Amino acid sequence: MISRGRFITLEGIDGAGKSTQASFIAEKLRVRGIDPLVTREPGGTPLGEQLRDLILHQPMSARAETLLLFAARTQHVDAVIAPALASGRWVLCDRFTDASFAYQGGGRGVRATDIETLANWVHADLRPDITLLFDLAPEVAALRLAKSRSADRFETEQLAFFARVRTAYLARAQAEPARFVVFDGSLAPERLQRQLEKHIESWLSK
Repeated sequence: MISRGRFITLEGIDGAGKSTQASFIAEKLRVRGIDPLVTREPGGTPLGEQLRDLILHQPMSARAETLLLFAARTQHVDAVIAPALASGRWVLCDRFTDASFAYQGGGRGVRATDIETLANWVHADLRPDITLLFDLAPEVAALRLAKSRSADRFETEQLAFFARVRTAYLARAQAEPARFVVFDGSLAPERLQRQLEKHIESWLSK
């Protein structure tokens, strides 16, 4: 019987460094003989990538944004994440439903109960085994983003928006300490990677 793969998610506000560390984490897993499927949200499928472009660049209401994200997530779970896990493969995903609670819930003000209803419908039996949250002050994140690329619809939001998102993320981490591991996103990349490597080794040895 094939054992289920592990589901690892990376979370944090834009500019916190999670995407940068995804390749590092994947490589450390490969060194240990684990070849993870690396994917992202919104996205991960052809439909998801099309919806990602709409979500990031087209004006829309908070409810429409939330529903489109869960439409992309439904396809992602059904076509990519669930089959990979069922086959025994590990999945490393840049954002998942915690991002909806943080961005659409904390940032946009969508009711948590509505997001929970959608989450239960889309992936009632699927939760991340571990979530790595990269925490960073919005002011620092904004400076990083200004130097890196042209901003999308989320990245042009005011600092107050990202402060609410950050607060929502930290609240979820506090509520689920067994699943979340919070990293200081302000650390130098090398130091952050040492902490990540130490935690990955500890987690894999259990």
